[in-house]
Amino acid sequence: MRPKLLPLSETMHLIMLALRKPLHGYAIMQLVNEMSDGQVSIAAGTLYGALDNLKKHHYIELLSDPSERKKVYQVTKLGEEILELENQRLKKFISLYEKGEG
Repeated sequence: MRPKLLPLSETMHLIMLALRKPLHGYAIMQLVNEMSDGQVSIAAGTLYGALDNLKKHHYIELLSDPSERKKVYQVTKLGEEILELENQRLKKFISLYEKGEG
């Protein structure tokens, strides 16, 4: 059975990649923008909806106290496994480009 949320949306993928180290919301938005060379800008509503969904599926976890103003998140072990599955999937697509197949 395929894990939930796969394939990841571009936004969720970038959020999870950003959360390989602990970050709070605004820092996630900044890092995603930086990682995508300014091509992906995440609005706060989109970010927090994605974080809730990723947390619900145990791909990320809240590290800070829920009562704190700045909530800090990080990818879980399961989240790392999901990122590896996505890495393999995307490598397959890249190999198709490189081979000129399709």
